[in-house]
Amino acid sequence: MPRLSLAPLRRPLILVPLLLLFGLLAVFLLRPLFGSAVDVVVVRQGEMRQSVVASGRVRSPQRSELAAQVSAQVRAVHVVEGQGVAAGDLLIELDQRELQAAAAQARAQLAQAELRVRQLQLLGEPLAREAIRQAEANLTQAKRQFERVEALVAKGFYSPNQLDDARRALAVAESQAQSSRLQAQSNASGGADFKLAEAAVDQARATLAVAEAKLAYSRIVAPRAGTILARQVEPGDSVQPGKTLLSLSPAGVTELIVQIDEKNLRLLALDQTATVSADAWPDRNFPARVSFIGPVVDAQRGSVEVRLRVDNPPDYLKQDMTVSIDIATGSRPQAVLLPLEGLRGNAGDAWALVVRDGRAVRQPLQPGLRSAGEVEVRSGLAAGDLVVPATNPRVAAGDRVRARLPG
Repeated sequence: MPRLSLAPLRRPLILVPLLLLFGLLAVFLLRPLFGSAVDVVVVRQGEMRQSVVASGRVRSPQRSELAAQVSAQVRAVHVVEGQGVAAGDLLIELDQRELQAAAAQARAQLAQAELRVRQLQLLGEPLAREAIRQAEANLTQAKRQFERVEALVAKGFYSPNQLDDARRALAVAESQAQSSRLQAQSNASGGADFKLAEAAVDQARATLAVAEAKLAYSRIVAPRAGTILARQVEPGDSVQPGKTLLSLSPAGVTELIVQIDEKNLRLLALDQTATVSADAWPDRNFPARVSFIGPVVDAQRGSVEVRLRVDNPPDYLKQDMTVSIDIATGSRPQAVLLPLEGLRGNAGDAWALVVRDGRAVRQPLQPGLRSAGEVEVRSGLAAGDLVVPATNPRVAAGDRVRARLPG
């Protein structure tokens, strides 16, 4: 029986370890010559658009809260939420009966005060003048009587008591004459009684104005055209002064209010344009522009209030609706763009690790505008340069590398 030989079978088994050993030697010997393969990002040329993105809300800057000015019961409400109104439209009617009575009473008091002034003009002055004439005539007669009695007493025909009576009568006549003169002065135009009567007229007119104003408050009208946002009252409700009954969003200027992180403040400027979309309609965009940048920073939130004006708001835009705002803060049509992961250092010492002639080279650069994923390179790099990402800490300047393009 022939014997089997194992020598031919052992030769392949010996070659496998030898091949592996030669492969490892080749790797370790060739790597220093050609370098290790590393992933790189590619510098490109294109349009750079820098923007600040944030969420905000829709607000009308002249939002009006319509409140009651008097205590009354609501008779009728003529509007509903979402209804458009014109300036002067009647919105709410309050019970007017008590207010009408107060206005009628004020009119009567005014008429009475005016009648008193008229009475002084027609009767007061003439009667006062007649009273003066009568008092002066009585005074003249009393003087003559006193002189006659005085002469007769001197001749002994009358007693001293009769002279005393004549003297008292003269004093009374003089007092009456003086009193009539003062009364005439008071009743005359510019006198105390006349001024008092005129003051009563002014007071009555003021009382009537207040009553008529309160009566007007019973009819609440739209101060301007707009849309009713909220209705907080129903017929039959009792309202007090200051209670808000309706909220009105005036037609016209629409603003977007947004809080921007203070670190982006340097990028913002008035009249910058923005693209806006409502969260309820994310596929519809409309333009806006920056109209106000807050002068102070909110210390608690670290943000600045920014307002954007919407000149032609879409029909679906509603008060307090949430919107996404993309403010364009800068652009370059033909910029050299580096992916952000390739940028190293800080603003004053920015650099990139560029693959040149099989080696990683430290290249200083001047960054410009930034977007969400790229940075503009104003000097230091050119389109087509291959850059080692900063996320690869194993590669240092001077190392031999083989660039491995993305994808």
